Amino acid sequence: MKTVREKAGLFSESQRVKYTIEQRTQEIPDARTYLLTLQEIRAKSGLTDDLGAEPMMIEALEKVEKEIKKPLLRSDKKNMALLLAEFDKINKKLGIRKENLAKYEEEVELKIAKEQLTELKKDALEAMETQLKREEFKDEEMVDVKSLDIRNFI
Repeated sequence: MKTVREKAGLFSESQRVKYTIEQRTQEIPDARTYLLTLQEIRAKSGLTDDLGAEPMMIEALEKVEKEIKKPLLRSDKKNMALLLAEFDKINKKLGIRKENLAKYEEEVELKIAKEQLTELKKDALEAMETQLKREEFKDEEMVDVKSLDIRNFI
């Protein structure tokens, strides 16, 4: 799927999510709205927070805002550094390492590709079964899905 996407000049899932984040958050001044928007984008993209990182990130934000006694603005570099330090602690606690981000991205891409293939297979089977129910195709036998190979059609 990745090479097909690259040849077609399309974004990968992670690139698409990153682009969406950049577009939807560029005008957001405060960190809280930013995090809530990220949460919304994740939910709409169908991504799950399996590790429970989002509530921890909100807690970290609340801790920093309580410390500085005001809402945290994204332009406040000093206090954003405090928040990022809290995020680093969360990542360490969850076992997420920056040097493994490419590996995590590949895993997500693989998971998404598998889901897409499963959906494609389901749609193909449904179409073939619908075709079999039609009178003019009653005497033809159904093709075995496992015998189909996309490389034969490219």
